[in-house]
Amino acid sequence: MLLSDILYKVSIRSVTGSTGIEARDIQIDSRKIKEGAVFIAVKGGTADGHQFIEKAIGNGAVAVIGEIMPPKKKEGIVYIEVENSAAAAAFMAGNFFGRPSAQLKVVGVTGTNGKTTIATLLYKLFTRLGYKCGLLSTVENQIGSKIVPATHTTPDAISLHALLRQMADEGCTHVFMETSSHAIHQHRVSGLQYAGGIFSNITHDHLDYHQTFDEYIRVKKAFFDSLPAAAFAISNADDKRGQVMLQNTNARKFFYSLKTVADFKGKILDNSLSGLVMTVNDTEVHFRLIGEFNAYNLLAVYGGAVCLGEEKQEVLTALSELTGAEGRFDYMVSAKDKVIAIVDYAHTPDALLNVLATIKKLKKGFEQLITVVGCGGDRDKTKRPVMASAACEYSDKVIFTSDNPRSEDPAQIIKDMEEGLGAAARRKYISIVDRREAIKTALSLAKPEDIVLIAGKGHEKYQEIKGVRNHFDDKEVVKEMFEMLGK
Repeated sequence: MLLSDILYKVSIRSVTGSTGIEARDIQIDSRKIKEGAVFIAVKGGTADGHQFIEKAIGNGAVAVIGEIMPPKKKEGIVYIEVENSAAAAAFMAGNFFGRPSAQLKVVGVTGTNGKTTIATLLYKLFTRLGYKCGLLSTVENQIGSKIVPATHTTPDAISLHALLRQMADEGCTHVFMETSSHAIHQHRVSGLQYAGGIFSNITHDHLDYHQTFDEYIRVKKAFFDSLPAAAFAISNADDKRGQVMLQNTNARKFFYSLKTVADFKGKILDNSLSGLVMTVNDTEVHFRLIGEFNAYNLLAVYGGAVCLGEEKQEVLTALSELTGAEGRFDYMVSAKDKVIAIVDYAHTPDALLNVLATIKKLKKGFEQLITVVGCGGDRDKTKRPVMASAACEYSDKVIFTSDNPRSEDPAQIIKDMEEGLGAAARRKYISIVDRREAIKTALSLAKPEDIVLIAGKGHEKYQEIKGVRNHFDDKEVVKEMFEMLGK
């Protein structure tokens, strides 16, 4: 493909050399450059691609795209200075792979909590309705029934367009993707042609990256601002920012709600371990998912399906048969003592509160709730005391432990959590840094029919410590401990 064709829609400042050359590949990683490729120098969180221009040329790059060009230019190499390298990478990737998003119905799901469940349910629903679908999520990526491991909530621009190209080539008609605030801010999704967008909710998270809550909201809103008039935009009317998210979008606006008049209105009739019974636009349905937060997720999925042209009753029938995403209110019951262990990805204050509130409603009255919770290292520290306080408020006993400490000292993370506790809360908790021991202790303390919540990691099959990902699976540990303890 000609470089000039790949540069369509890119904001260019200057060009040195001819854009009429053949480009065999495009990359943002200089290590992946091969003879005839184009290197796009992107400023990242930990490294600046501009520092690797010479390396890319040495590996065979024929053209360099960047925001700052080197003072000395090599003869025979094309240098193109652009306004924004990250945005350029996204548009160039779309062009290089033949704009696959235009051949698919792509629906982006954004918000603090619920993204994975909504995207996964949409994928499962449309698959059940007979479509071949793609899924891009925190848990995994799927092309039809084929699983592709996920490394980020939203892949980098080149990987994203390569996956979409593969999905289109393999006959997918719909793609449902989590669209993270990082991906929006870093232009990973710039240039994608969306059929629609769904907003779940917004609470404090990722302030280590966005610095302020207002900036976090602005970035999320930018996704909806960019949707075209032909697309649909669905928002949660019960979230205080639900209306704001859609105020400047050109897309067709729809809202879902449990509390007010909306296009997709729900009402919970019963919420138990056997599932949710609720009305959806006056039709009574029994769902296999549990909890008020899942009632919102189901309404978002129902709205998305209707906006994509599916028949309402058929959608509700298929939705009633579906289970959620792995590691989202995933529960197991011990054979002997009927202890309920719930593994959940809740790693923000709001998500943890939602899970705890759901468990409180499910309790018959006599069971104690024991919560195992930690906070991730190298992430927003402001949520640590808030999560600790919430855990102690709703639980009978709490064990603070390690999540993914990353480069931080796990004991210090626990100390940060302890700062949110009053005198009463301090009497409820103990700290056990080793996560396996913490889970074992919680299950040891559990009496027949007690509930143990293990929060924070959900579907993850690893624990990241000092840059190393060690195998760790909360569900695996729970099953092992049930057997070991004779529960």
